[in-house]
Amino acid sequence: MTGGAGGVAGQCSPEELRGLFLFEKLTFEQLAWLCRKGRVEAFEPGPVYTEGEPATCFYVMVEGTVVLSHRVGPDDVEVNRSSSPGVYAGAFQAYLGERVPQVYMNSMRVVSPSRFFVLSAHDFAGMMHDWFPMAEHLLEGLFFGTRTLQQAVGQRERLLALGTLSAGLTHELNNPAAAAVRATAALRERVAQMRGALGKVAGKSGKAAGLDELVRLEEEAVRAAAKQPVLGPLEASDREDALTDWLDDHEVAEGWELAPVLVQAGLDADWLERVDAAIGTEGLAWALRWLTHGVETELLLGEIEAASSRISSLVGAARQYSQLDRAPYQQVDLHELLDSTLVILGGKTGPGITVVKDYDRSLPRVPAFAAELNQVWTNLIDNALYAMAGHGTLTISTRADHDRAVIGFRDTGPGVPADIQGRIFEPFFTSKPVGDGTGLGLDISWRIVVHRHHGDLRVESVPGDTLFEVTLPLTAQDPDQDPDRNVRQDADDVRDANQEEAR
Repeated sequence: MTGGAGGVAGQCSPEELRGLFLFEKLTFEQLAWLCRKGRVEAFEPGPVYTEGEPATCFYVMVEGTVVLSHRVGPDDVEVNRSSSPGVYAGAFQAYLGERVPQVYMNSMRVVSPSRFFVLSAHDFAGMMHDWFPMAEHLLEGLFFGTRTLQQAVGQRERLLALGTLSAGLTHELNNPAAAAVRATAALRERVAQMRGALGKVAGKSGKAAGLDELVRLEEEAVRAAAKQPVLGPLEASDREDALTDWLDDHEVAEGWELAPVLVQAGLDADWLERVDAAIGTEGLAWALRWLTHGVETELLLGEIEAASSRISSLVGAARQYSQLDRAPYQQVDLHELLDSTLVILGGKTGPGITVVKDYDRSLPRVPAFAAELNQVWTNLIDNALYAMAGHGTLTISTRADHDRAVIGFRDTGPGVPADIQGRIFEPFFTSKPVGDGTGLGLDISWRIVVHRHHGDLRVESVPGDTLFEVTLPLTAQDPDQDPDRNVRQDADDVRDANQEEAR
């Protein structure tokens, strides 16, 4: 038998074929034609055909147990197992001819002595053309229409990801940008006030030499302000009261306005005494105002610096997320990718969401398509945030498991119902209301993880605890050197139509 391990041919009976649900509506003449063109073969436990080989035969199980598996990196992962007579596999797409790759899209083996009705791909295609012309046209339309629709919706999914990037970045940039604008406006006002106050000090001071000391005190205050830690509210209040009392005792008007700034800079009554000694009583009030404006100027410069640094880090996160200036395939730090995605989605977390990072920092760099992994993180994190509806805990973890990296996304949402857990990675399947989801986020994530990175994506869920776990190899072939890459990419295009292959 071509394309398989070979079996022992046996007698083909039209009556036995009629007992299989696939053939139960055929006429006796059609069943007899199948027996003339095909054959019944017996197989001992072992492989029947291998994924990626030319698809030469269509198999319908008469009796036995069949297992279908899909290649994931070096491993074959079981995707279906059945003992139901009539399940079929093999050259199911033969009727489409050269318009799709005619290779086996999975591997098939039997685990117990089994018998199959076997028909060549050529005869299967001829049967479809001659017996079911209308059904063939419908299937063609469904197959190519589904592929076109999936490409269109996939494009929309990428646009939605771009929208997520833009919306998240806009939200996160707004706060530091607004802070920088406010601080700049206040800084301009304080500089003008400093000029006015300095003129008053020079005019009222009876100690010209004291101006030099005043400048030194201003420099000391500025240095102190730059290093001063943030005080607690009670300690700050006590210090403000003490300075206000000192200012009142020295007849400095509206001392309560100056005290908070002086306290914020870490200045105390001893420093004020030095100012008094340097400038004299007559110019003290204006000297303190000039010094306070100088301190405020330093504090405002600190705010502008912090806001600018935040903007710079956000732009860096966006660059890391988009990978616009990086090679598509590279050694990546998974934690950098995860952190950049969290920054981009920061606007969606909200005050009711707690994000916990349980990272294994010893995890080595991983060979990967970084931008595509960021799309996976975006889909999984966004789904978790949607499920928790603004309240809950999202835990992102990383760890090594032998030669693989494991990345977990755990949320405290209501969970994925058990009856749909097996379908959530199917294209176009979504549990979200109409308009809230395309049903392609997890499908795209599955393709990126499994086909592009030879990894695995799985889910475990009970109410209040849902875990999506991504497994990636720590070492992998360069994709350009992967001989099965094109086969897997072509398999992606026809995977949806093959969902019924083993029914």
